[in-house]
Amino acid sequence: MSLRAVDLTCTRGGIEVLQGVNLSVEAGRALFLRGPNGSGKTTLLRTLAGLQPPRAGRVEAAPESLTYAAHADGVKATLSVEENLRFWAQVNGTGGIEAALQAFDLDALRHRPAGGLSAGQKRRLGLARLITAGRPVWLLDEPTVSLDRNAVALFEATLRRHCESRGSAVIATHIDIDIPADILDLAPFRARPRADAAFDEAFL
Repeated sequence: MSLRAVDLTCTRGGIEVLQGVNLSVEAGRALFLRGPNGSGKTTLLRTLAGLQPPRAGRVEAAPESLTYAAHADGVKATLSVEENLRFWAQVNGTGGIEAALQAFDLDALRHRPAGGLSAGQKRRLGLARLITAGRPVWLLDEPTVSLDRNAVALFEATLRRHCESRGSAVIATHIDIDIPADILDLAPFRARPRADAAFDEAFL
């Protein structure tokens, strides 16, 4: 399943952040978004995911093909690791959770309440939800935050398997992730700010 953006203009708080973005990610490929904080990586991912409309241009992808994972881990603190994954598997109609538990080394934690996990363990649980989603196009915003070196390796292996099975991914990241990927630097697409524009860039 492929994803394309054609002449996309993206906004944050009504202010244009990116203009004229064109990108294409074919099945089996990954694309890394590069740029400093405030360059528009999160805004672009949210627009690709359909969470906010573009001001101009279009996104070409089946909505049911996309899954988005951002800074929040999206876990229920009162549910166990297993219960969290079963909930998402039921929502997505994808069945079992064993592959997700194994991919992120969560089997030993399966009965622990999510509220008692460390930051890195919560991140691993949040990423495991990608597997229960069963969707071919992953849109990921800084997925390795809070992960130690071993957990980053688990993520890399999971992402590699996803692409080898004809999945694809668009990833905003500041670190080098050890998989073949194309690179899109957002600097050429930055919109020129208005002289009177005053807004918080923390979530761009």
